[in-house]
Amino acid sequence: MLTNLFGLGNTLLMVLALAVFFILFIFFRFVPVGLWISAISAGVKVSIFSLIGMRLRRVRPHAIVGPLIKITKADIPVQINQLESHLLAGGRVNDVVDALIAAHRANLDLPFERAAAIDLAGRDVFEAVRMSVTPKVIETPMISAMAINGIEIKAVARVTVRTNIERLVGGAGEDTIVARVGEGIVTTIGSAETHRAVLENPDVISKKVLEKGLDVGTAYEILSIDIADVDVGRNIGAQLQIEQAGADLKIAQAKAEERRALAVAHEQEMRAKVEEMKAKVVESEAEVPLALSEALRSGKLGYMDYINLENKKADTKMRENIGNMQVEVSATPMNNQ
Repeated sequence: MLTNLFGLGNTLLMVLALAVFFILFIFFRFVPVGLWISAISAGVKVSIFSLIGMRLRRVRPHAIVGPLIKITKADIPVQINQLESHLLAGGRVNDVVDALIAAHRANLDLPFERAAAIDLAGRDVFEAVRMSVTPKVIETPMISAMAINGIEIKAVARVTVRTNIERLVGGAGEDTIVARVGEGIVTTIGSAETHRAVLENPDVISKKVLEKGLDVGTAYEILSIDIADVDVGRNIGAQLQIEQAGADLKIAQAKAEERRALAVAHEQEMRAKVEEMKAKVVESEAEVPLALSEALRSGKLGYMDYINLENKKADTKMRENIGNMQVEVSATPMNNQ
């Protein structure tokens, strides 16, 4: 009987040990005790229940406690709930904490709410803080513009900017800065009387462009605009004049061709009228013998009258032949000379 009691006691002890082991396993599995100890040793107050709540909310405690330790050591007041809510919103907690520490070291006023908003807006908040401390140089592509005298000027500018933290959310990016600077350069060169004025004083471009306030509504503050390279391009004015002259020549040729076509058409029309008149003359001449014979038959024309008419025709033809012979004789000495 004692053996049975001892066996039952051993079984209960084994069951109790397994239960305790299972409970401890679940506890250590579910609760990051090591992380909690690290936080306590770093002077960060994090309760076990907060870590359990993170597990229940499907938040990785390491993603919260690690940045919390860093920002607490930097003596920046941030609550654990703020970090957790930012992580649940899809933010990058570690980047925000690094940006807050960098801003604190550089004496920049950057609250946690603004840094979180910048991060949630899709911008790199740490890079923004770094650019606030160390300005960035943006080089524009080759910008081509034409002066009033028609000479093309090509320029490259270097724009020195730094981040404006207050306008970073909702402000335009680098592409807008480059586009505005390019527009200002084109306007300034286009208002120059000659290309020589631009080549002699390229700093005039940067001064006029900088006076336009191109950083309004952007996430950056323009510190300076420097013209890195200026070069002379094509003579666009002369090229445009050549193209205009070619176009005018084509128009003149087209108008001349139109006039020639009208003249040819008019000539053909006049020839057709002449042929028509000749046909009518032949037709009328063909009717003359018929009219004469009809006049002879009807007695309106006598035989002697007809003879006299034929004699006059023969006389007229003879005079025409004599006149032609005289013309030929008078032209012969001139040909010999």
